[in-house]
Amino acid sequence: MNGRLRLAALVLLFGALCAAGLAMFGAWRFTASGPLAADTTIILPRGSGTGQIATRLVQAGVLADRWTFLIGARLLEQAGTLRAGEYAIPAHISPHDMMRMMAEGRTVVRRLTVPEGWTVAEVLAHVRAADGLDGDIGETPAEGTLLPETYHFSYGDRRQDIVNRMKKSMDEALARLWAERDPAVPLKTPRDALTLASIIEKETGVAAERAHVGGVFANRLRRGMKLQSDPTVTYGITLGKAPLGRQLLRRDLAHESPYNTYVIEALPPGPIANPGLESLRAAVRPLATDDLYFVASGDGGHAFAKTLDEHLRNVARWLQISREAD
Repeated sequence: MNGRLRLAALVLLFGALCAAGLAMFGAWRFTASGPLAADTTIILPRGSGTGQIATRLVQAGVLADRWTFLIGARLLEQAGTLRAGEYAIPAHISPHDMMRMMAEGRTVVRRLTVPEGWTVAEVLAHVRAADGLDGDIGETPAEGTLLPETYHFSYGDRRQDIVNRMKKSMDEALARLWAERDPAVPLKTPRDALTLASIIEKETGVAAERAHVGGVFANRLRRGMKLQSDPTVTYGITLGKAPLGRQLLRRDLAHESPYNTYVIEALPPGPIANPGLESLRAAVRPLATDDLYFVASGDGGHAFAKTLDEHLRNVARWLQISREAD
C-alpha cells in the first residue's frame, strides 16, 4: 500500500513538474521575440474576433503560432479588449507586446490637412479621396463652417465623423474669437465675422497682412463703401463648386450676384471659403489703420493706401510690374 501511495505521489509530482514546465515554456514563448524579420504595417478589420486576429498575425509572420497568443490573451483577460485597426509592428515583437499594443489601441495615426481658404466643395472632395477613411458624407455643410487645420484619424474612421469634427472646431473657434472681438468692429453677428474672415483669407496668403486687410475692410464697412473684393466676384460666378479656371475679366466685375462686392454695398450673404484662425482673428480684431485701399505689390504682398490717388499710383506700379513680367 505504501508503495502504491509513493507511486501515486511520484506520478502527481511528475505531472505537476510537467505542468509547471509547460507553463514556463508557454510564458517564455509568450514573452520571447517573435518571427517578424522586418517592421511592417497590417490592418485588422473591424469586427475581427480574437481567433481571427491571431490567424491574421500568423499569416503576416508576426506570430509563430496562434495558441501562444490566444492562451496568453485569455489568461491575462485581454481577449475581449483587442482593438481592430491599422498597426505599425516592429520586427521581432513578442506575442505579449503585440497583445498589449492592441489592448491599448496604439493604432497608426493618419493625418488629413485642410488648407486655409478652400471651399466646402474642395474640403469634401479631399475627405472623400483620403485613404483609410470609411463611409460617405451626408448633408453638405454650409460654406465657411469647416475649420482648416490638420486632423488626426485612424484607419477605418468615418468620413462623416471627420467632417463633424471640422464643423465643431469652427464653431468653437468662432465663438471664442467673437467673444474676444474689438467692440468697435462693424460686424453685427458671428456669421458676419465668418463672412469677412473668408474674404480676408482669399485676399491674402501673407499671414502678417491679414490684420491690415481686415482693417481696410472694417474702414470701408464703416463708411458704407463697397468692399470691391475680387474673390467675391469669383465666388459669385462659381458658387464655390469648382475653380473659375481663368483670370477675372473687367466685365466679371459687373456680374449680378449677391456675393459680388463690386455690386452690393455690404457683406455678401455668407462666407466664400473656409477661413483659418488668423483670418478669423483679423476680422474681429483688425489693425487700426486709416487705409481704405490695397492692391498687389508684385512681391507676393500688397501695397496699402489711404487715398484714392495713392491707390491709383500703386495700381499703375502693379500694372507696370505685370507687363514687365509678361
